[in-house]
Amino acid sequence: MGIIDKMRGELVDIIEWVDDSRSTLAWRFPRYNNEIKNGAQLIVREGQQAVFVYRGQLADTFEPGHYELTSENLPIMSTIQGWKHGFNSPFRSEVYFINRRPVTDLRWGTPNPITLRDPDFGMVQVRANGLCVIRIADPAIFLREVIGADSQVNADEIAELLRRVISTAFSDMILETGVGAIDLQGKQVELSDKLREYVQTRVDDEYGLAIESVTMNISLPDEITAAMTRGVARGVEERGFLNNVGDMNRFQQGRAGDAMLAAAQNPGGGTAGDMMGMGVGMAMAGQFANQFNQQQQQAPAGPPPVPSAQTFHVDQNGTAAGPFTIDQLRGSLTPTTLVWSQGMAGWTQAGQVPALAPLFAPAGPPPLPPQAPPAPPAPGQ
Repeated sequence: MGIIDKMRGELVDIIEWVDDSRSTLAWRFPRYNNEIKNGAQLIVREGQQAVFVYRGQLADTFEPGHYELTSENLPIMSTIQGWKHGFNSPFRSEVYFINRRPVTDLRWGTPNPITLRDPDFGMVQVRANGLCVIRIADPAIFLREVIGADSQVNADEIAELLRRVISTAFSDMILETGVGAIDLQGKQVELSDKLREYVQTRVDDEYGLAIESVTMNISLPDEITAAMTRGVARGVEERGFLNNVGDMNRFQQGRAGDAMLAAAQNPGGGTAGDMMGMGVGMAMAGQFANQFNQQQQQAPAGPPPVPSAQTFHVDQNGTAAGPFTIDQLRGSLTPTTLVWSQGMAGWTQAGQVPALAPLFAPAGPPPLPPQAPPAPPAPGQ
């Protein structure tokens, strides 16, 4: 550094970082011999954090705000530096500005395909790519593990590191979950959240980073994509065909009839056409014979069964017994016995049921009426 830079460093007493990009993660404030004057003004903007480093060790930190650097504002620096000549003399310290805003344009992708086992296609190689949003969560770890002695750290410098971490985490997640290749594309949102957790556990304590989100796009081999497309198209075509055809037997009969009509209209079709016509005719005859046999099997073999005789339930000492036919009740009923049958409103005396009236009729003809006594003889006879 020349004499001009030295004089500028002695005169400038405002420490700030003005950066309009999101790609810079950390920046060291340039000072001649890292000397900072007593009473210098420190300006920390929103989304930033100022870190004072003394002899490679993190000392004081400042959140967004405007500060005047005095012994009261720098308690740790005042203690470790000792201020041999009093605080009126400049003190040496490195000042880093840490970008706490999220970095949203970090792209990742698997450098090599990941091989997994699919239940339908066997061993399949898949690729994945997407975006990752990161943020510095622990400046102390980030300073120790990433910044080191660098004067500036950009997102590109840790992008390759994060790509390797995400690719390894993706491979481990796929193998541990056991998801098939076909299910990968249907569960991309769910698997993206799971991948973020896998990556977070590998960069928080190691690099002081926080993974805000991870998006993922799964790429399958072209032959599997083509097979899936053919399968979906075939399924839609078959469903539409069957819905339009309706009754398959009638459809086959109609197609056979069309073939016979075409053969009849083309008598010069040759031997192949005649054989085709014969084959169609035999097929139709077989279908008609099958239908006739089915109709014969479905038709009743004889007249319908004779309807069953009427039966009655009988009251026997307060207990319903039966059902009995009228012949079974002959000689065991009295006109006052309570009976019931299907269709009767309730229990009724047997003598009042017309169907049971023959059971109580006399066995022979009724007795002859009594003859009139003979007339007395007339007087005088």
